[in-house]
Amino acid sequence: MAAFALRRLGALLVVLFFLTITVFVLGKVGDADPVRTYIGVNATPAQVAAARVELGLDDPVPVQFWHFATGLVTGDLGISLSTKRPIADDLSTALPATLELAGAAIVLTVIIGVLLSALYSRPGRVGAALRLVFFSLASAPTFLIAMVSVLVFYRWAGGLLPAAGRSSYGPYPDGTGFYVLDGLLHGSPQYAWDAVRHLVLPALAASIGAGVALARVLADGMTSAMASPWARTARSLGEREGTILRRHALRNASSPGLSLLAVQAGFMVSSLVVIEQVFSWKGLGSYLSTAIGVGDFTVIATVCLVLGTVYVVLNTVTDIVLAAVDPRIRLS
Repeated sequence: MAAFALRRLGALLVVLFFLTITVFVLGKVGDADPVRTYIGVNATPAQVAAARVELGLDDPVPVQFWHFATGLVTGDLGISLSTKRPIADDLSTALPATLELAGAAIVLTVIIGVLLSALYSRPGRVGAALRLVFFSLASAPTFLIAMVSVLVFYRWAGGLLPAAGRSSYGPYPDGTGFYVLDGLLHGSPQYAWDAVRHLVLPALAASIGAGVALARVLADGMTSAMASPWARTARSLGEREGTILRRHALRNASSPGLSLLAVQAGFMVSSLVVIEQVFSWKGLGSYLSTAIGVGDFTVIATVCLVLGTVYVVLNTVTDIVLAAVDPRIRLS
C-alpha cells in the first residue's frame, strides 16, 4: 500500500509540473499585454519600458519560468496587475472561501447520493417517475439550479435562507477565513450558524447534479451486488438483508462511487466560478472572473494552477482511498 501511495504521489508531482509549464506557455502566446494592464493604456514608452523591467518581462523566457515556478513553491506569487496587491494576500481571503464552499458541497453530494440511491432503485411507475426527475436534475445547468434555489428558498419562502454573501457579520477578526470554523473556534454558535445558513444554498446548487449522478452509480452497484452469487450464498447462511447490504454490497458499490465522486468534485470546483457569481461569494471564482475581465494574466495563471492542483490532488487521494478499499487496484 505504501509503495502504491508513493507512486501516485510521484505521478502527482509530474502532473503539477507539466500543468505549471502549460499555464506559463499559454500566458506567453496570448494576445494580452500585461504591461498595459499594469500601468494603463495611456502610458509613455519610458513608463512601459520601466514596467517591463519591474515585472521581469525583459528576462529570457527560461529565467521568467524559473521565477514563476519558484514563486509558486515559496508563496511569492507576484503582484496583481490590476489591483497592485500581492496575489498571496488576495488568495488568503479567496481560497478559504472556495474551499469552505467546496467542502460543504462535497459533503452534501455524499448525503444526497446515499439518500437517493434507495429511491433510484424503486420498481414500477413511481420508480420510473423518480428516475425521470433525478435525470432532469442531473442534466440541468448549474446556473439554472442556482437561480431556481434562490427563487424557492429566498424569494418565495420569504428569506428562509440567505441568497448572497458569506455572513451577516463579516469576517471574524484574526480568523482562519473559514467562517463556520471561526465561529466554532471562538465560541460563537450564532456566528457559526449564520455562516452555515449562508453556505446552504450555494453548496446545494453545486451538489444536486453530482449527488444525483452518485445516487445512480451507487444504486446500480448495490443492485448488482445484491443479485450476485455471493449475496445468495450469504442469504442461504442466514444473514439478514440489511447485514448483507451494509457489510458487503455497499463496500463493493463504493469503488465506482468514489471514482465518480472524484470526477464530480473536479467539475464542482470548476462550476464554483458560476456559483460564486450568482451568490456573491467572494472566493476564487469571483477573483478569477474579475481578473479575466481586466486581462490580469498573473492572477488568471495563479488561480488556474490552484484549481488544477485541487483537481489533481482530489483524484490522487481518491486513487489511494480506492486502493485501500479494493486491494485488486494496488495489486494490479
